[in-house]
Amino acid sequence: MPGTTGKTITSEHSLPVRFNEVDSMGIVWHGNYIQYLEDAREKFGLKHNIDYLTIASQGFQIPVVDINIKYKKPLRYGDSVKVISTFIDTQAAKIIFNYQLFHEASGELCTAAETTQVFINLKGELQVVPPAFFIEWKRKVGLL
Repeated sequence: MPGTTGKTITSEHSLPVRFNEVDSMGIVWHGNYIQYLEDAREKFGLKHNIDYLTIASQGFQIPVVDINIKYKKPLRYGDSVKVISTFIDTQAAKIIFNYQLFHEASGELCTAAETTQVFINLKGELQVVPPAFFIEWKRKVGLL
């Protein structure tokens, strides 16, 4: 991927497909995948000490500015989903995640996705340089 360093960190978790997440055909409604991605980012942040509350305590927010989802195979009510989220390192002041959602029992890839988030300060101003705390976090986790 252009502009990235090629270094990554991952997080993995499993979740059940719940009844309220499926449509009348018993298939996960496409909009619920955005929640799965949000959950994956939150779990990644907690695992790697870069969660939303930590970012907010440093005076920043990280809104999502781009989402790309490729639906390959359906997930259904009762399935268990394994989600692998991968932080893609970049020198820019943004956070990029790639996601793979697998049907846990069969191991089949069902969904591939990517999100991009940018740093804004509490005045809503876009940051073009990565914040100092983020650079320090990268050092601590071995990306720098």
